[in-house]
This record gives sequence, structure tokens and C-alpha cells, in this order.
Amino acid sequence: MTFYWWQLDVDIATHIYVKEDGPKRSLLYIETADRPGLLVEIIKIISDVNIDVESAEIDTEGLVAKDKFHVSYRDAALNSSLSQVLVNCLRYYLRRPETDIDSY
Repeated sequence: MTFYWWQLDVDIATHIYVKEDGPKRSLLYIETADRPGLLVEIIKIISDVNIDVESAEIDTEGLVAKDKFHVSYRDAALNSSLSQVLVNCLRYYLRRPETDIDSY
């Protein structure tokens, strides 16, 4: 069995919030445990909710990913309902336990 650094048994809290970033965009902030493929997973979730990513600031501090995304929906900032849908989707997918490939 191969052991990777991202499989460490470390409990890192996930923080996600959306706030206004002007009249035409919102700022999505995500802080969660870093792992391979995390950025691709986040972008897929955002895209699945039909939200556009205008720009992103990606940062990693040790085992923690701290990412900021400037997002919009139909060239406007996200309203509170859409923000809540996005946050709920991200929380659900980012908290799912990973399945080790060797377990199949």
C-alpha cells in the first residue's frame, strides 16, 4: 500500500463564504484541506451551478488550500439564494470522504 502526504489523518476545517465584490461579481472564498485534483473539483462544481469564474487567486499554506474566486452569474453578482446553493454544493462535495483506489 502506498502512502501519500495528502492521506495524513489531519482534521482541517472547511470554510466557504461568498461576499459582494462590486455590482457585477462576487468573491467566493474557500479554505479546505489541500489534495491532488482539488482545484479541478472546485471548478467543476462551480461550473455545474452555471457560475462563471472571472479570475482566481490560488494559495496553499502547508496542508491547507486558501482559494479566492471572482465569480458572476449572467454578468451580475450572485444573489443570496444562488450564493447559498453554491456554498451548499461545495460543502457537500468537499466534505465527502475519499475512497482509496486500493479498496476496490
